[in-house]
Amino acid sequence: MIELYTDRLKIRSLDAQDWDDFLLVHQDPVVNKFVRRPDSLPALQDKFCQRLAPWEFDSGNWLTLVIEEVHSGNFVGFTGFYANKPELGHVEVGYMLSPRMQGKGYASESLEAVVDWACLQFAVHKFVGVCAKDNLASSKVLEKCGFQLEGVLRDNIRLDDAWVDDCYYGLLASERAQ
Repeated sequence: MIELYTDRLKIRSLDAQDWDDFLLVHQDPVVNKFVRRPDSLPALQDKFCQRLAPWEFDSGNWLTLVIEEVHSGNFVGFTGFYANKPELGHVEVGYMLSPRMQGKGYASESLEAVVDWACLQFAVHKFVGVCAKDNLASSKVLEKCGFQLEGVLRDNIRLDDAWVDDCYYGLLASERAQ
């Protein structure tokens, strides 16, 4: 069981009681506007079950953590990462916040906590964050956390009927405290 704390947030392991929040966030068109067309209910049920399974750093699976406000216990969203190149110590980070919790600095606060924890627990060399070029809020989160834009992949994903450019951000573990 993972539990991380910041001044305002509790970041913890996903459990079976989180299904309603998982479904809400993963089907919300605002949250998914720059990410993907919301998955079907059966696909989301499968994804949730996969994320509940025991997690290992080099499994190639996402570590999904729940973000809650410390004082109220209110659901904020999800954050986490997966080791996309464990042999090199590369991990990709991600976050999805409830629309009513966006714009409060929670994404940055939770991302910094996860990055610090990952550096202490695993031999992480580099963190990677990917977001659609038009997702200015996510770009701001990554930049606030010290990530640097390393490149733009043009027409990299297709959302509905449009091609979307992806921005790739990187943060070396050695840079995180600077």
